[in-house]
Amino acid sequence: MATLQNTKPLSSRTVEVMKPGDKIKADTGENTGLRVKCGATGVKTFFYRYTSPITSKLVQVKIGHFPETSLAEARLKLHELKQIRRQGRCPRTEAREQQQQEKEQEKARVEPVEKLFTVKELVELYLTQYIEDRKSPNGRIIAGARKPKGQSETRRTLYGDAIPKLGEMPANAVTRKAVVDMIMAIVQRGANVQAGNVLRELSAAYEFAIGLGYFSDEFANPAILAKASLRQAKVKLTHQRGKRVLSDTELATLLKWLPGSDYTATQKNVLRFTLWTGCRTGEVCNAAWKDIDLKKRTFHIRESKTEVERYVQLPSQAVEFLKTLRLTTGDYPFPSQKTRLPIQQKQLTEQAWRMRVSNKMVDLPAWTPHDLRRSVRTGLSRLQCTNEVAEAVLGHSRKGIEGTYDLHRYEAECRQWLQKWADHLDALIRD
Repeated sequence: MATLQNTKPLSSRTVEVMKPGDKIKADTGENTGLRVKCGATGVKTFFYRYTSPITSKLVQVKIGHFPETSLAEARLKLHELKQIRRQGRCPRTEAREQQQQEKEQEKARVEPVEKLFTVKELVELYLTQYIEDRKSPNGRIIAGARKPKGQSETRRTLYGDAIPKLGEMPANAVTRKAVVDMIMAIVQRGANVQAGNVLRELSAAYEFAIGLGYFSDEFANPAILAKASLRQAKVKLTHQRGKRVLSDTELATLLKWLPGSDYTATQKNVLRFTLWTGCRTGEVCNAAWKDIDLKKRTFHIRESKTEVERYVQLPSQAVEFLKTLRLTTGDYPFPSQKTRLPIQQKQLTEQAWRMRVSNKMVDLPAWTPHDLRRSVRTGLSRLQCTNEVAEAVLGHSRKGIEGTYDLHRYEAECRQWLQKWADHLDALIRD
């Protein structure tokens, strides 16, 4: 449609009386470039027509509809757009970019939360599609990347710390700082190894999802970025070889303090049993009544760190203790008060951290539950127990030729020396 060449400026009356099909009318003078068009439905639209400084082509950008936008307002907007053009920018291009941005923001605002790929969904993808056993479409079981024990441990690791802190966040919105803060909170409670495990598994979960195309090519794994930050800050996330041994005096202080401490009843029982037997606290926590024979006075450890099953010989103090405990527990002698399943080993460390923070820990140099096992081994040596028997008490595997040819388990000797050790602990309390 041809443009009507006006010889005088537009007026509100001129715009008001335009009818559908009227030719485009143009303003004049300092308002040159402002035009108005009446569409087939009678809607009158102001727009600015100009040569783009970017493409050198004739383009136009809408200003508004009359009468919602008055002629005076359209002229004010015209001068703003002209100023943008003088700066070498294209108003039409910028207007389109603004509209696109507003559409994306609106889409994000109304997007249902359940459609976001959260950290919890990221973790579940990693666990169910890689770590854990799963079924193929034809019903065949596909083995996971870890053995059953490793599968449950990986799930426990991620759900114990990562999910409570980050689980509901969009996975692509997690920052390096968010991961660092989570890891440092674990470190501050004294669980450096757990912190390292959480960081490693979270990083692997992200890498798995990245490989499957869940993130854009520009996305950076926040767990890997956090790892670099923690390394730069020289934060240790590995196990430090322990050397702490409690003396007889310290053991006496601990045993007298333990009954009135803030440890839960189950946690106290785990520590007592560890001191009587020298078992790893993880082995004690996972004990089941089916593995304990009170008549034979043995505790059958089916899975251990050395992957060798063994029978722990129980001193009379442990047997009497277990007989009483049998009356008040279900399938497990050391159950969680909430789930009635075996208590988690990390709860011992977490509770110790809370007591230290609140100044309720026993007044002794820093110690960990595993130091009790080392104290049992050292205490047996102080009582003149032979090295072979003391190592058998702890379930250590023998190396070299001796481990190959001497398969004697020293069970009778272990029973004798563990009884001497338990009697020694009783004497410490009486003194």
